[in-house]
Amino acid sequence: MFGALARLGALALALVSGVQSQSQQQVPLHLSAVGSSDYTILTHARFPDHRIRVKQSEFCDPTVNVYTGYLDVDQGAKHLFFYFFESRRDPANDDVVMWINGGPGCSSATGLLMELGPCNIDLESNGTKWNPHSWNSFANVFFLDQPVGVGFSYADFGETVETTEDAAKNIYSFISLFFEAFPQFQGRSLHLSGESYGGRYLPVFASEIYDQNQFAQVDGRPVINLKSVLIGNGITDISTLYPGRYEIECGKAAFEVPFQTIGNCVRMKQALPRCQKLMKDGCIDKFDMIDCGAAVSFCDAHLSTAMWATGRNVYDISKPCLGSNCYLEGDKIAAYLSNSTIRDLIGVDPSVPTPFVGCSSAVSRGFVSHLDKWAVPNHFYVANLLERGIRVLIYAGTYDWQCNWAANRMWVDKLEWTGAEEYQALEWADWGVPGKDKVAGQVKQAEGLPLSFVTLYGAGHMVPHDVPEESLEMLSAWLSDRAL
Repeated sequence: MFGALARLGALALALVSGVQSQSQQQVPLHLSAVGSSDYTILTHARFPDHRIRVKQSEFCDPTVNVYTGYLDVDQGAKHLFFYFFESRRDPANDDVVMWINGGPGCSSATGLLMELGPCNIDLESNGTKWNPHSWNSFANVFFLDQPVGVGFSYADFGETVETTEDAAKNIYSFISLFFEAFPQFQGRSLHLSGESYGGRYLPVFASEIYDQNQFAQVDGRPVINLKSVLIGNGITDISTLYPGRYEIECGKAAFEVPFQTIGNCVRMKQALPRCQKLMKDGCIDKFDMIDCGAAVSFCDAHLSTAMWATGRNVYDISKPCLGSNCYLEGDKIAAYLSNSTIRDLIGVDPSVPTPFVGCSSAVSRGFVSHLDKWAVPNHFYVANLLERGIRVLIYAGTYDWQCNWAANRMWVDKLEWTGAEEYQALEWADWGVPGKDKVAGQVKQAEGLPLSFVTLYGAGHMVPHDVPEESLEMLSAWLSDRAL
């Protein structure tokens, strides 16, 4: 890739190796040339206000090369932290997968250390344990803390990012810099993945990459080979959220016998039409902050409080709510990433405060104040990606209440795009892991159709945590474009 850039003469890379030796200029031939003692600093002529600080690390997976670092944006005022794990199978040829957690405001360290990363937090010790079902079994995977203020990401002067569209610009800059800086990734397939608020983030991030690719193509610059988007238990079309939650509590979308009391179900049934009308009038048909805020308050008061009162885990209704965000692992992860030895190992900037915070309430409030989740027709992004041939996988554990599979099914079924009729005509089919008799869930997909939907039985909001073998089989099938 660097030979091509040199021939073009327009995309020269400058690399400064080591924080203490910035005068030494050299061009890396491979990501493995990055050292482990100090950060290697990468700058790019096309991104004058951005740079990447990256170092090699012996973190989490001793069987592969691991890299951590920061994307410094806006002339170094904002800093986004990332972890990068090469594939266990074939790092020189396997696809690249980006993972983000949701919130808004939650660190992707949750996905790394609790779900799909090469090591998971160990509840029985102060460390981690090997994950044989990590997604880097088949792909090169990076985890990104975004926007600034999330996880180990930080800002120098209190700058914030408070809309998904603004966050998308930083995502594009990071991926462009990373792919153009390291020659082994030229043309490599990229898949954007995540869960929860990722249902809002990912369609916008993918759209930004696609649109910027068109400008790059006109200018004769390298393009990012964006292949697909994977959304797990996402929040995408807000209009179906509350009907879906009703189906989980009072219908048979999760259990054969509804678990909510009859009295509560009756009250919810009565409130649902008014909730939907208020949402349509205030958040969907028009963008009015006061009316939309009132609609959300009404819907939550009448359609969410009964669930919270049950004491069940809202992310997995088959379990009780225990610990931070209903999982004991959350507190363990925070303690582990607050350890100074671990922070030094992965190169956390000393300015990032201790203890580690898994989800930032300040970042969340910023997005909420802009009605980023509510007053946005986010499913339109998905429809436009499908029209342009970008594959989209919607997957969901059936025990989630928060961003449940029933709500996702509703918006996907009514999505307006040219393949809608063909998708709606498909029948749900059972699927499972090869060699196992157990049915893993149901799938709706067809050869040549860019949209697929997968459910996973026995899983809640965090699918790779609950059914790791099944989630890895789903990923493997998706990356290889084979049917489940």
